[in-house]
Amino acid sequence: MSEQSRRPRKPGKPYRRPQKDPVRILAFEALRAVDERDAYANLVLPPLLRKAREKGDFDARDAALATELVYGTLRRQGTYDAIIAECVDRPLREVDPPVLDVLSLGAHQLLGTRIPSHAAVSASVELARVVLGDGRAKFVNAVLRKIAVNDLDGWLARVAPPYDEDPEDHLAVVHAHPRWVVSALWDSLGGGRAGMEELLAADNERPEVTLVARPGRATRDELLAEEAAVPGRWSPYAVRLSEGGEPGAVDAVRENRAGVQDEGSQLVALALANAPLEGPDRRWLDGCAGPGGKAALLGALAAERGAFLLASEKQPHRAGLVAKALDGNPGPYQVITADGTRPAWRPGSFDRVLVDVPCTGLGALRRRPEARWRRRPEDLDGFAPLQRGLLRSALEAVRVGGVVGYATCSPHLAETRAVVADVLKQFPGTEAIDARPLLPGVPDLGEGPDIQLWPHLHGTDAMYLSLIRRTA
Repeated sequence: MSEQSRRPRKPGKPYRRPQKDPVRILAFEALRAVDERDAYANLVLPPLLRKAREKGDFDARDAALATELVYGTLRRQGTYDAIIAECVDRPLREVDPPVLDVLSLGAHQLLGTRIPSHAAVSASVELARVVLGDGRAKFVNAVLRKIAVNDLDGWLARVAPPYDEDPEDHLAVVHAHPRWVVSALWDSLGGGRAGMEELLAADNERPEVTLVARPGRATRDELLAEEAAVPGRWSPYAVRLSEGGEPGAVDAVRENRAGVQDEGSQLVALALANAPLEGPDRRWLDGCAGPGGKAALLGALAAERGAFLLASEKQPHRAGLVAKALDGNPGPYQVITADGTRPAWRPGSFDRVLVDVPCTGLGALRRRPEARWRRRPEDLDGFAPLQRGLLRSALEAVRVGGVVGYATCSPHLAETRAVVADVLKQFPGTEAIDARPLLPGVPDLGEGPDIQLWPHLHGTDAMYLSLIRRTA
Protein backbone atom coordinates (compact mmCIF):
# COMPACT_ATOMS: atom_id res chain seq x y z
CA MET A 1 0.00 0.00 0.00
CA SER A 2 1.40 3.41 -0.96
CA GLU A 3 2.14 6.16 1.53
CA GLN A 4 -0.55 8.31 -0.06
CA SER A 5 -3.22 5.63 0.37
CA ARG A 6 -2.26 5.13 4.06
CA ARG A 7 -2.45 8.85 4.80
CA PRO A 8 -5.62 9.71 6.78
CA ARG A 9 -7.98 11.92 4.85
CA LYS A 10 -9.77 14.86 6.40
CA PRO A 11 -13.54 14.61 6.31
CA GLY A 12 -14.97 16.43 3.33
CA LYS A 13 -11.58 16.78 1.65
CA PRO A 14 -10.87 13.66 -0.39
CA TYR A 15 -7.30 13.23 -1.56
CA ARG A 16 -6.66 14.71 -4.99
CA ARG A 17 -3.89 13.42 -7.15
CA PRO A 18 -1.51 16.17 -8.32
CA GLN A 19 -2.02 17.22 -11.90
CA LYS A 20 1.02 16.47 -14.04
CA ASP A 21 2.04 19.34 -16.29
CA PRO A 22 4.49 17.98 -18.93
CA VAL A 23 5.88 21.45 -19.74
CA ARG A 24 6.83 22.35 -16.18
CA ILE A 25 8.01 18.87 -15.32
CA LEU A 26 10.37 18.99 -18.30
CA ALA A 27 11.62 22.45 -17.28
CA PHE A 28 12.26 21.17 -13.75
CA GLU A 29 14.16 18.13 -15.09
CA ALA A 30 16.35 20.40 -17.21
CA LEU A 31 17.17 22.65 -14.24
CA ARG A 32 18.03 19.63 -12.10
CA ALA A 33 20.40 18.34 -14.80
CA VAL A 34 22.09 21.74 -14.97
CA ASP A 35 22.51 21.80 -11.20
CA GLU A 36 23.35 18.17 -10.46
CA ARG A 37 25.52 17.30 -13.46
CA ASP A 38 26.95 20.72 -14.31
CA ALA A 39 25.27 20.25 -17.67
CA TYR A 40 24.55 23.10 -20.07
CA ALA A 41 20.92 23.87 -20.86
CA ASN A 42 21.61 24.15 -24.58
CA LEU A 43 22.79 20.52 -24.51
CA VAL A 44 20.23 19.13 -22.06
CA LEU A 45 17.06 20.77 -23.36
CA PRO A 46 16.97 19.66 -27.04
CA PRO A 47 16.90 15.89 -26.32
CA LEU A 48 14.26 16.40 -23.61
CA LEU A 49 12.10 18.36 -26.05
CA ARG A 50 12.65 15.81 -28.78
CA LYS A 51 11.60 12.95 -26.49
CA ALA A 52 8.49 14.86 -25.39
CA ARG A 53 7.49 15.51 -28.99
CA GLU A 54 7.99 11.85 -29.88
CA LYS A 55 5.69 10.84 -27.03
CA GLY A 56 3.06 13.25 -28.32
CA ASP A 57 3.06 15.34 -25.15
CA PHE A 58 4.30 18.55 -26.76
CA ASP A 59 3.40 20.90 -29.55
CA ALA A 60 5.39 23.94 -30.72
CA ARG A 61 3.81 26.24 -28.11
CA ASP A 62 4.65 23.81 -25.32
CA ALA A 63 8.26 23.61 -26.49
CA ALA A 64 8.50 27.41 -26.63
CA LEU A 65 7.13 27.75 -23.08
CA ALA A 66 9.46 25.07 -21.70
CA THR A 67 12.43 26.78 -23.36
CA GLU A 68 11.46 30.16 -21.93
CA LEU A 69 11.00 28.73 -18.45
CA VAL A 70 14.42 27.06 -18.46
CA TYR A 71 16.46 29.85 -20.01
CA GLY A 72 14.60 32.65 -18.27
CA THR A 73 15.03 31.03 -14.87
CA LEU A 74 18.75 30.42 -15.45
CA ARG A 75 19.40 33.93 -16.74
CA ARG A 76 17.82 35.64 -13.74
CA GLN A 77 18.88 33.11 -11.14
CA GLY A 78 20.82 35.65 -9.07
CA THR A 79 17.94 38.12 -9.02
CA TYR A 80 15.41 35.44 -8.13
CA ASP A 81 17.70 34.11 -5.39
CA ALA A 82 17.80 37.58 -3.82
CA ILE A 83 14.00 37.82 -3.93
CA ILE A 84 13.39 34.29 -2.64
CA ALA A 85 15.83 34.95 0.22
CA GLU A 86 13.56 37.77 1.36
CA CYS A 87 10.60 35.39 1.50
CA VAL A 88 11.99 32.37 3.36
CA ASP A 89 12.74 31.93 7.05
CA ARG A 90 16.18 30.39 6.62
CA PRO A 91 19.42 31.04 4.72
CA LEU A 92 19.02 30.18 1.04
CA ARG A 93 21.82 27.61 1.25
CA GLU A 94 19.63 25.60 3.64
CA VAL A 95 16.79 25.28 1.11
CA ASP A 96 17.00 21.95 -0.73
CA PRO A 97 18.14 22.51 -4.34
CA PRO A 98 15.08 20.80 -5.90
CA VAL A 99 12.81 23.04 -3.82
CA LEU A 100 14.81 26.08 -4.88
CA ASP A 101 14.46 25.07 -8.54
CA VAL A 102 10.66 24.93 -8.19
CA LEU A 103 10.66 28.29 -6.40
CA SER A 104 12.85 29.83 -9.11
CA LEU A 105 10.58 28.49 -11.85
CA GLY A 106 7.62 29.97 -10.02
CA ALA A 107 9.39 33.29 -9.48
CA HIS A 108 10.17 33.53 -13.17
CA GLN A 109 6.56 32.88 -14.12
CA LEU A 110 5.43 35.54 -11.65
CA LEU A 111 8.03 38.20 -12.41
CA GLY A 112 9.39 37.44 -15.88
CA THR A 113 6.42 36.29 -17.96
CA ARG A 114 2.85 37.33 -18.73
CA ILE A 115 1.39 34.30 -17.00
CA PRO A 116 -1.30 35.54 -14.55
CA SER A 117 -0.17 35.43 -10.93
CA HIS A 118 -2.83 32.98 -9.77
CA ALA A 119 -1.97 30.60 -12.63
CA ALA A 120 1.77 30.87 -11.97
CA VAL A 121 1.33 30.04 -8.28
CA SER A 122 -1.16 27.25 -8.92
CA ALA A 123 0.96 25.59 -11.62
CA SER A 124 4.09 25.80 -9.46
CA VAL A 125 2.37 24.29 -6.45
CA GLU A 126 1.05 21.43 -8.60
CA LEU A 127 4.58 20.88 -9.91
CA ALA A 128 5.85 20.80 -6.32
CA ARG A 129 3.21 18.20 -5.38
CA VAL A 130 4.37 15.99 -8.27
CA VAL A 131 8.14 16.28 -7.82
CA LEU A 132 8.51 17.17 -4.12
CA GLY A 133 5.42 15.93 -2.29
CA ASP A 134 2.54 17.63 -0.48
CA GLY A 135 4.55 18.84 2.51
CA ARG A 136 7.08 20.85 0.57
CA ALA A 137 4.36 21.97 -1.86
CA LYS A 138 2.84 23.91 1.07
CA PHE A 139 6.16 25.65 1.61
CA VAL A 140 6.36 26.51 -2.12
CA ASN A 141 2.82 27.88 -2.00
CA ALA A 142 3.59 30.12 0.99
CA VAL A 143 6.79 31.52 -0.54
CA LEU A 144 5.31 32.19 -3.98
CA ARG A 145 2.32 33.99 -2.49
CA LYS A 146 4.75 36.36 -0.79
CA ILE A 147 6.62 36.89 -4.08
CA ALA A 148 3.35 37.57 -5.91
CA VAL A 149 2.71 40.65 -3.76
CA ASN A 150 5.17 42.73 -5.85
CA ASP A 151 6.12 42.91 -9.51
CA LEU A 152 9.76 42.71 -10.61
CA ASP A 153 10.38 46.46 -10.38
CA GLY A 154 8.93 46.51 -6.89
CA TRP A 155 11.18 43.67 -5.78
CA LEU A 156 14.28 45.21 -7.35
CA ALA A 157 13.64 48.44 -5.48
CA ARG A 158 13.59 46.37 -2.31
CA VAL A 159 16.50 43.95 -2.80
CA ALA A 160 18.99 45.89 -4.97
CA PRO A 161 21.21 48.48 -3.27
CA PRO A 162 20.87 52.03 -4.66
CA TYR A 163 23.11 52.69 -7.64
CA ASP A 164 24.71 55.72 -5.99
CA GLU A 165 25.77 53.64 -3.00
CA ASP A 166 27.11 50.57 -4.82
CA PRO A 167 26.94 50.75 -8.64
CA GLU A 168 28.36 47.29 -9.29
CA ASP A 169 26.16 45.48 -6.78
CA HIS A 170 23.10 47.38 -8.02
CA LEU A 171 23.76 46.30 -11.60
CA ALA A 172 24.56 42.75 -10.46
CA VAL A 173 21.19 42.31 -8.75
CA VAL A 174 19.08 44.21 -11.28
CA HIS A 175 20.61 42.46 -14.31
CA ALA A 176 21.38 39.08 -12.73
CA HIS A 177 25.15 38.90 -13.19
CA PRO A 178 27.72 38.05 -10.51
CA ARG A 179 29.36 41.19 -9.20
CA TRP A 180 32.83 40.14 -10.39
CA VAL A 181 31.50 39.69 -13.94
CA VAL A 182 29.90 43.14 -13.83
CA SER A 183 33.23 44.60 -12.74
CA ALA A 184 35.16 42.79 -15.48
CA LEU A 185 32.71 43.79 -18.23
CA TRP A 186 32.79 47.40 -17.05
CA ASP A 187 36.58 47.48 -17.25
CA SER A 188 36.54 46.05 -20.77
CA LEU A 189 33.68 48.18 -22.07
CA GLY A 190 35.17 51.35 -20.65
CA GLY A 191 31.83 53.13 -20.74
CA GLY A 192 29.41 54.62 -18.27
CA ARG A 193 26.21 53.40 -16.70
CA ALA A 194 24.09 53.58 -19.86
CA GLY A 195 26.44 51.34 -21.85
CA MET A 196 26.68 48.83 -19.00
CA GLU A 197 22.91 48.70 -18.60
CA GLU A 198 22.55 48.03 -22.33
CA LEU A 199 25.24 45.32 -22.32
CA LEU A 200 23.88 43.49 -19.29
CA ALA A 201 20.33 43.70 -20.63
CA ALA A 202 21.53 42.26 -23.97
CA ASP A 203 23.11 39.34 -22.09
CA ASN A 204 19.64 38.50 -20.79
CA GLU A 205 17.97 38.44 -24.20
CA ARG A 206 17.45 35.26 -26.16
CA PRO A 207 19.93 35.30 -29.07
CA GLU A 208 18.74 34.88 -32.62
CA VAL A 209 19.68 31.75 -34.51
CA THR A 210 22.27 32.70 -37.14
CA LEU A 211 23.29 30.50 -40.05
CA VAL A 212 26.42 30.64 -42.19
CA ALA A 213 26.40 29.76 -45.88
CA ARG A 214 29.73 28.02 -46.44
CA PRO A 215 31.30 29.39 -49.64
CA GLY A 216 31.40 26.95 -52.52
CA ARG A 217 28.77 24.78 -50.83
CA ALA A 218 25.80 27.10 -50.26
CA THR A 219 24.85 30.71 -50.93
CA ARG A 220 23.19 33.27 -48.74
CA ASP A 221 20.44 33.66 -51.35
CA GLU A 222 19.65 29.96 -50.98
CA LEU A 223 19.27 30.37 -47.21
CA LEU A 224 17.23 33.53 -47.61
CA ALA A 225 14.68 31.54 -49.60
CA GLU A 226 13.79 29.77 -46.35
CA GLU A 227 10.78 30.89 -44.37
CA ALA A 228 11.58 33.31 -41.53
CA ALA A 229 15.07 34.07 -42.91
CA VAL A 230 16.57 37.57 -43.10
CA PRO A 231 20.13 38.72 -43.98
CA GLY A 232 22.77 38.95 -41.31
CA ARG A 233 23.91 42.38 -40.23
CA TRP A 234 27.60 42.24 -41.06
CA SER A 235 28.84 38.97 -42.58
CA PRO A 236 28.13 38.41 -46.29
CA TYR A 237 27.53 34.74 -45.43
CA ALA A 238 25.15 35.24 -42.49
CA VAL A 239 21.40 34.67 -42.40
CA ARG A 240 19.26 35.14 -39.29
CA LEU A 241 16.21 33.04 -38.52
CA SER A 242 13.38 34.92 -36.87
CA GLU A 243 11.72 33.45 -33.79
CA GLY A 244 10.42 29.99 -34.49
CA GLY A 245 12.86 29.29 -37.32
CA GLU A 246 14.28 25.78 -37.04
CA PRO A 247 17.83 25.20 -38.39
CA GLY A 248 17.21 21.48 -38.71
CA ALA A 249 14.47 22.16 -41.23
CA VAL A 250 16.91 23.91 -43.61
CA ASP A 251 18.14 21.59 -46.37
CA ALA A 252 21.59 23.21 -46.57
CA VAL A 253 22.09 22.73 -42.81
CA ARG A 254 21.03 19.07 -42.92
CA GLU A 255 23.39 18.54 -45.86
CA ASN A 256 26.31 20.23 -44.04
CA ARG A 257 26.60 22.95 -46.69
CA ALA A 258 25.59 25.55 -44.10
CA GLY A 259 25.79 25.63 -40.33
CA VAL A 260 24.67 27.42 -37.21
CA GLN A 261 27.28 30.03 -36.36
CA ASP A 262 27.12 33.34 -34.50
CA GLU A 263 27.94 36.28 -36.70
CA GLY A 264 30.78 37.30 -34.40
CA SER A 265 32.54 34.01 -35.07
CA GLN A 266 32.06 34.53 -38.80
CA LEU A 267 33.63 37.98 -38.57
CA VAL A 268 36.70 36.62 -36.77
CA ALA A 269 37.30 34.10 -39.56
CA LEU A 270 36.68 36.72 -42.26
CA ALA A 271 39.09 39.22 -40.71
CA LEU A 272 41.88 36.65 -40.57
CA ALA A 273 41.16 35.51 -44.14
CA ASN A 274 41.20 39.11 -45.43
CA ALA A 275 44.31 40.27 -43.56
CA PRO A 276 47.06 41.42 -45.97
CA LEU A 277 49.98 39.03 -46.38
CA GLU A 278 53.52 39.41 -47.62
CA GLY A 279 54.29 36.43 -49.84
CA PRO A 280 52.38 33.23 -50.67
CA ASP A 281 48.94 32.30 -49.34
CA ARG A 282 48.85 28.52 -49.59
CA ARG A 283 48.75 27.00 -46.09
CA TRP A 284 46.33 27.87 -43.28
CA LEU A 285 46.11 26.50 -39.72
CA ASP A 286 43.26 26.46 -37.24
CA GLY A 287 45.14 25.53 -34.08
CA CYS A 288 42.10 25.19 -31.74
CA ALA A 289 39.54 24.00 -34.22
CA GLY A 290 36.83 22.39 -32.08
CA PRO A 291 33.91 22.23 -32.46
CA GLY A 292 34.52 23.22 -36.09
CA GLY A 293 32.42 26.25 -37.02
CA LYS A 294 35.31 28.59 -37.76
CA ALA A 295 37.32 25.76 -39.35
CA ALA A 296 34.47 25.06 -41.78
CA LEU A 297 34.27 28.70 -42.84
CA LEU A 298 38.06 29.04 -43.05
CA GLY A 299 38.28 25.83 -45.08
CA ALA A 300 35.72 27.14 -47.55
CA LEU A 301 37.48 30.50 -47.86
CA ALA A 302 40.84 28.78 -48.27
CA ALA A 303 39.39 26.55 -51.00
CA GLU A 304 38.41 29.63 -53.03
CA ARG A 305 42.12 30.58 -53.17
CA GLY A 306 43.43 27.08 -53.67
CA ALA A 307 44.87 27.05 -50.14
CA PHE A 308 45.12 24.06 -47.79
CA LEU A 309 43.67 24.10 -44.25
CA LEU A 310 45.05 22.05 -41.35
CA ALA A 311 42.52 21.88 -38.50
CA SER A 312 44.01 20.75 -35.20
CA GLU A 313 42.06 19.92 -32.03
CA LYS A 314 43.38 18.42 -28.80
CA GLN A 315 40.22 16.60 -27.66
CA PRO A 316 39.40 13.55 -29.82
CA HIS A 317 35.61 13.94 -29.58
CA ARG A 318 35.87 17.60 -30.59
CA ALA A 319 38.20 16.66 -33.43
CA GLY A 320 35.39 14.39 -34.62
CA LEU A 321 33.03 17.39 -34.64
CA VAL A 322 35.58 19.34 -36.69
CA ALA A 323 35.82 16.52 -39.23
CA LYS A 324 32.03 16.46 -39.49
CA ALA A 325 31.86 20.23 -40.03
CA LEU A 326 34.53 20.09 -42.76
CA ASP A 327 33.10 17.05 -44.50
CA GLY A 328 32.41 18.04 -48.10
CA ASN A 329 34.73 21.06 -48.08
CA PRO A 330 35.52 21.90 -51.73
CA GLY A 331 39.24 22.35 -51.18
CA PRO A 332 42.08 20.37 -49.56
CA TYR A 333 42.09 20.03 -45.77
CA GLN A 334 43.18 17.72 -42.99
CA VAL A 335 41.88 17.26 -39.44
CA ILE A 336 44.30 16.04 -36.77
CA THR A 337 44.12 15.43 -33.03
CA ALA A 338 47.02 17.35 -31.54
CA ASP A 339 47.93 19.69 -28.69
CA GLY A 340 48.45 23.20 -30.05
CA THR A 341 51.05 23.92 -27.36
CA ARG A 342 53.08 20.90 -28.54
CA PRO A 343 52.92 21.42 -32.29
CA ALA A 344 52.72 18.52 -34.70
CA TRP A 345 54.07 20.77 -37.49
CA ARG A 346 57.35 22.48 -38.27
CA PRO A 347 57.90 26.12 -37.26
CA GLY A 348 57.11 28.68 -39.94
CA SER A 349 54.90 26.27 -41.91
CA PHE A 350 51.80 28.44 -42.36
CA ASP A 351 50.73 31.68 -43.99
CA ARG A 352 47.66 32.24 -41.80
CA VAL A 353 47.01 30.85 -38.30
CA LEU A 354 43.95 31.13 -36.08
CA VAL A 355 43.88 30.25 -32.38
CA ASP A 356 40.44 30.66 -30.85
CA VAL A 357 41.60 29.79 -27.35
CA PRO A 358 39.71 28.15 -24.47
CA CYS A 359 38.38 30.83 -22.13
CA THR A 360 35.75 31.66 -19.49
CA GLY A 361 33.10 32.16 -22.17
CA LEU A 362 31.89 35.44 -20.67
CA GLY A 363 31.18 36.66 -24.19
CA ALA A 364 28.47 34.04 -24.78
CA LEU A 365 26.32 34.45 -21.67
CA ARG A 366 23.25 34.88 -23.87
CA ARG A 367 23.65 31.31 -25.09
CA ARG A 368 24.87 29.70 -21.87
CA PRO A 369 23.23 31.69 -19.09
CA GLU A 370 24.22 29.19 -16.40
CA ALA A 371 27.91 29.86 -17.14
CA ARG A 372 27.77 33.21 -15.35
CA TRP A 373 26.91 31.45 -12.06
CA ARG A 374 29.51 28.70 -12.48
CA ARG A 375 32.54 30.74 -13.38
CA ARG A 376 34.77 32.16 -10.65
CA PRO A 377 37.52 34.81 -10.83
CA GLU A 378 40.09 32.12 -10.08
CA ASP A 379 39.16 30.39 -13.35
CA LEU A 380 41.15 33.09 -15.12
CA ASP A 381 44.35 31.80 -13.53
CA GLY A 382 43.66 28.35 -14.92
CA PHE A 383 43.20 29.57 -18.49
CA ALA A 384 46.06 32.09 -18.53
CA PRO A 385 49.03 29.71 -19.13
CA LEU A 386 47.16 27.83 -21.86
CA GLN A 387 46.11 31.01 -23.66
CA ARG A 388 49.65 32.36 -23.66
CA GLY A 389 51.10 29.02 -24.70
CA LEU A 390 48.72 28.69 -27.64
CA LEU A 391 49.48 32.21 -28.88
CA ARG A 392 53.23 31.59 -28.63
CA SER A 393 52.86 28.35 -30.59
CA ALA A 394 50.77 30.13 -33.23
CA LEU A 395 53.44 32.79 -33.69
CA GLU A 396 56.06 30.07 -34.07
CA ALA A 397 53.89 28.23 -36.60
CA VAL A 398 53.47 31.20 -38.95
CA ARG A 399 56.17 32.17 -41.43
CA VAL A 400 57.74 35.61 -41.64
CA GLY A 401 55.22 37.84 -43.41
CA GLY A 402 52.30 35.66 -42.31
CA VAL A 403 49.46 36.56 -39.95
CA VAL A 404 48.15 35.11 -36.68
CA GLY A 405 44.65 35.70 -35.32
CA TYR A 406 44.22 35.42 -31.54
CA ALA A 407 40.52 35.11 -30.66
CA THR A 408 38.45 34.51 -27.54
CA CYS A 409 34.76 34.41 -26.73
CA SER A 410 35.43 36.53 -23.66
CA PRO A 411 35.85 40.28 -23.37
CA HIS A 412 37.71 39.99 -20.05
CA LEU A 413 40.91 42.04 -20.34
CA ALA A 414 42.87 39.28 -18.61
CA GLU A 415 41.98 36.95 -21.51
CA THR A 416 42.36 39.45 -24.34
CA ARG A 417 44.74 42.40 -24.34
CA ALA A 418 46.76 41.20 -21.36
CA VAL A 419 47.55 37.90 -23.10
CA VAL A 420 48.54 39.58 -26.36
CA ALA A 421 50.67 42.22 -24.63
CA ASP A 422 52.51 39.65 -22.49
CA VAL A 423 53.29 37.32 -25.39
CA LEU A 424 54.41 40.05 -27.78
CA LYS A 425 56.85 41.36 -25.16
CA GLN A 426 58.50 37.93 -25.20
CA PHE A 427 58.27 37.49 -28.98
CA PRO A 428 60.31 40.00 -30.98
CA GLY A 429 59.74 40.35 -34.68
CA THR A 430 55.97 40.82 -34.50
CA GLU A 431 53.58 43.70 -35.05
CA ALA A 432 49.88 44.21 -34.43
CA ILE A 433 47.71 44.78 -37.51
CA ASP A 434 44.75 47.15 -37.38
CA ALA A 435 41.89 44.67 -37.77
CA ARG A 436 39.11 47.26 -38.03
CA PRO A 437 39.40 48.00 -41.79
CA LEU A 438 39.04 44.26 -42.45
CA LEU A 439 35.42 44.41 -41.28
CA PRO A 440 34.01 47.18 -43.50
CA GLY A 441 30.65 48.52 -42.41
CA VAL A 442 30.87 47.18 -38.85
CA PRO A 443 30.62 50.17 -36.46
CA ASP A 444 31.86 50.74 -32.90
CA LEU A 445 35.00 48.64 -33.14
CA GLY A 446 36.92 50.74 -30.65
CA GLU A 447 40.32 52.38 -30.87
CA GLY A 448 42.09 49.37 -32.37
CA PRO A 449 44.25 47.81 -33.49
CA ASP A 450 42.32 44.87 -32.02
CA ILE A 451 38.56 44.28 -32.22
CA GLN A 452 36.02 43.73 -29.47
CA LEU A 453 32.46 42.88 -30.53
CA TRP A 454 29.50 43.35 -28.16
CA PRO A 455 25.97 41.91 -27.94
CA HIS A 456 24.36 45.33 -27.39
CA LEU A 457 26.31 47.07 -30.17
CA HIS A 458 26.64 44.37 -32.81
CA GLY A 459 24.05 41.73 -31.92
CA THR A 460 26.85 39.14 -31.71
CA ASP A 461 28.64 37.26 -28.99
CA ALA A 462 31.37 39.34 -27.35
CA MET A 463 34.17 37.99 -29.55
CA TYR A 464 37.67 39.44 -29.33
CA LEU A 465 40.27 39.38 -32.12
CA SER A 466 43.87 40.53 -32.32
CA LEU A 467 45.76 40.17 -35.63
CA ILE A 468 49.55 39.89 -35.48
CA ARG A 469 52.04 39.82 -38.35
CA ARG A 470 55.32 37.96 -38.03
CA THR A 471 58.02 40.39 -39.24
CA ALA A 472 61.23 38.54 -38.40
